[in-house]
Amino acid sequence: MATTVDLETMTTADKLRLMEDIWQDLSAQKNEIVSPDWHGDVLAERERLTASGEEKFIPWDSAKKQLRDELT
Repeated sequence: MATTVDLETMTTADKLRLMEDIWQDLSAQKNEIVSPDWHGDVLAERERLTASGEEKFIPWDSAKKQLRDELT
């Protein structure tokens, strides 16, 4: 089934709703979506870094500020 969407005429709110609908539909088909092997490798490495204390976390508000500062 082909669906055409005119993104240029959609509002941001409409685009976000469409993305949410697509994500909800994809999420319902868990058995059809296979994560690539590298994804498991990345998660395992992050878990190892967290467990060893090598990975440091900061509060979300601080992270957002840091990102905004870097991007402006």
